[in-house]
Amino acid sequence: MRMKFLFLAGALALGGCATTREARQSAGAAPVTVKLIAFNDFHGNLEAPKQTVDHPGPGDGAIRVPAGGAAYLASAIDSLRRQNANNLVVSAGDMIGASPLVSALFLDEPTIHAMNLMEVDFNAVGNHEFDRGRAELLRMQKGGCEKLTSRTPCAIEPFPGASFTYLAANAVTESGATLFPSYGIRSFGKGRNEVKIGIIGMTLKETPTLVMPSGVAGLRFRDEADTVNALIPKLKAEGADAIILLIHQGVYSKLGYNDQSCGGIEGDLIPILDRLDPAVDLVVSGHTHNAYICDYGRMNPARPILLTSAGKYGTLLTDITLTIDPVAGRVTAKTADNLIVQSAGFTTSRGETPVTDAVPVYQPRADVEALVARYAAAAAPIAARAVGKLSGPALKATNEAGEQVLGNLIADAHFAATRGAANGGADLALTNAGGVRVDLVPAPDGGVSFGQLFAAQPFANMLVVKSFTGAQLRAILEQQFASATNTAENPNILSPSGNVRFAYDLSRPAGQRIVLLTVNGQPVRDDAVYRVASNNFLGGGGDNFTAFRDGMDSAGGPPDVEALEAYIAAAGTLKVPALGRVENRSPQK
Repeated sequence: MRMKFLFLAGALALGGCATTREARQSAGAAPVTVKLIAFNDFHGNLEAPKQTVDHPGPGDGAIRVPAGGAAYLASAIDSLRRQNANNLVVSAGDMIGASPLVSALFLDEPTIHAMNLMEVDFNAVGNHEFDRGRAELLRMQKGGCEKLTSRTPCAIEPFPGASFTYLAANAVTESGATLFPSYGIRSFGKGRNEVKIGIIGMTLKETPTLVMPSGVAGLRFRDEADTVNALIPKLKAEGADAIILLIHQGVYSKLGYNDQSCGGIEGDLIPILDRLDPAVDLVVSGHTHNAYICDYGRMNPARPILLTSAGKYGTLLTDITLTIDPVAGRVTAKTADNLIVQSAGFTTSRGETPVTDAVPVYQPRADVEALVARYAAAAAPIAARAVGKLSGPALKATNEAGEQVLGNLIADAHFAATRGAANGGADLALTNAGGVRVDLVPAPDGGVSFGQLFAAQPFANMLVVKSFTGAQLRAILEQQFASATNTAENPNILSPSGNVRFAYDLSRPAGQRIVLLTVNGQPVRDDAVYRVASNNFLGGGGDNFTAFRDGMDSAGGPPDVEALEAYIAAAGTLKVPALGRVENRSPQK
């Protein structure tokens, strides 16, 4: 039987905790092991996503293992849960948002249904949980069929809301309260062998730069480390013997999915870890879509934290064991392994990916499989609708200048949809790399479907057109390299429509890095006015392009995916655009 959790129901007296531990000590309490089953960045991938995980093979080779899919994830969770009755299932954010059509078409309700069937305990909010706004996120927790977006809720069945608990310790409302609880406490064992685990959950403080501004209006996102450290005394007062942080922030690693050397990891989570109270035992992370296991004490002995991430899309689960001394009230041992959630084999243009006996094979859990099939059948006619043809693949991979073929194609579609508007047509278009999610690969006859377009642009953004001076346009492009998260070391290159060329030099000072900018072959004049089309996420200052907020005379356009559909359909067979609109003139290192 699974244990019931305790929320912020009131602090236990510190003296009471001491008395309890003295009683345990006199009774000779034994260590208690608790299993945590963790994942992150599921992003509504209900169907097996045709993703692979490289498992070490003979010699220096690798075995490509088919992985993911909600029904297989459910079976893998069940398998781990059977190993220890003391267990928690937790997620570190982005459970929904940027989802495939089968989930997104129905406002991610089927993903919440699936997670309820899997008996998830806690999910920390991630940035993508805010994609449809605060009110819709609250509906995900509470349930109901109130229409809060352009899509119709409860289109297939009533929506009960999440049976698990969202945690949002650093997301603060206008009243000063958190949007969701900051933490929960779960108890395991009885009497002298009872232990308590405190679970804190939060998103990254940069969330407002990553979602539509209207989606987080009125919310403040506090510093992650400061927020955790302020909660530690409360958790200890309530008797927590172990403290876990679920955080939607992460690091990058180029090592294997279960490598535990901590070698070469880097990223925005590291300075947060270095400031955490050492009382934090475990950090389950996400956001970067990288998989890793790291005993962070190797990097910073003052912070002996176990750090984990299970990659993305439910292709991995992290199997974590904490051994807790109920007398001392502390964790005495902690281990973790990332396990591949092997699903059915599949075939793509890269060839066949069969099931392998190198890792466990899971059978899809029947109830979750039936749920996914029900929603997939409802989405199938829309997904299969033929749109048009492409001359070849449009890929999201970037060249040395950070330019994308698919980004260029999308920018061209945005320009075509807005250039002739009667209320002030666009002179050019720009789109953000983060809005381009998957490659657009046509069938052998060149055909592409609406489902493919939606997978490439799943956010249901609207197009907007704003007026900027040439100087303001340069300021926007300068923010590719000089803002809170877009830096010269990690630039965030925008894709321009085909009538735009720009070049940059990262060796020059901030604010002077754009060394060429033309529209229709003519140099951009600082005092001239240009109408710029973008999606409304970027147009509202998303991805830290805050200079977009300075635009004037805003005019609306169609949904971005509809613009892309119309652009491809009108062409017969659309020639995929070439690279060469963006040039990196930085000196070679």
